Amino acid sequence: MNEQDKLRQLENEFKECRAVLAAIGDETRQLIILSLMKGTYPGIRVGEITKGTHLSRPSVSHHLKILKEAKIVTLVKQGTMNFYHINPAKSDLILMKRLFSHVEEFMCDCWKDN
Repeated sequence: MNEQDKLRQLENEFKECRAVLAAIGDETRQLIILSLMKGTYPGIRVGEITKGTHLSRPSVSHHLKILKEAKIVTLVKQGTMNFYHINPAKSDLILMKRLFSHVEEFMCDCWKDN
């Protein structure tokens, strides 16, 4: 694959990651992600996140909605209870890993040629 093809591939991968990048770029959502990472299956509830982050319930719900829409957070319903967690197998965070791997590969190739 030539340099132009690699750059086009990176451009497409950046487009795929826009929602994830926007979602994780917010400090509040980063705090929520860290809270979720401390939890165990089936996840943690909004009330637990509010205690750990000192955010209001509506604020946590709003940010969880954004994280869910960005396919970072998964919701598990058990009866009337909602549990949130990060499932690496279902998360679009894997797209970020691939993107950064390709960026690193591209940059190493550029430096190697100079």
